[in-house]
Amino acid sequence: MSYLLTEAEERLAKLIWEKEPLPSSALVTLCEAAFGWKKSTTYTMLKRLEQKGVFQNKDSEVRALLSQEAWESRESQKMVADGFGGSLPRFLTAFTRESKLTREEVERLRQWLEQQEG
Repeated sequence: MSYLLTEAEERLAKLIWEKEPLPSSALVTLCEAAFGWKKSTTYTMLKRLEQKGVFQNKDSEVRALLSQEAWESRESQKMVADGFGGSLPRFLTAFTRESKLTREEVERLRQWLEQQEG
């Protein structure tokens, strides 16, 4: 499974998270206006997000099964587990190899790490 949503899936997900719960017919109208999608495209993309366990279209009402924060957290944890052997330090090393952290980012990480110890 992909760790990230495709660009189109992400645009749809953000739209749903902003507006949910909403009737699926309203979602079709919103997607046509925002993205120029046809009804079939909207339902295809929604089905993909349902298969990923993010949303549910039940009784013609679309609802989030996961908040945006919960989705991002789950997928980030999977990426670190699968790509870096579950090692957050290995991930951070790879992440900062090309661009250095600012002082503010380092301080926020330091504070977060101190909270994790207690």
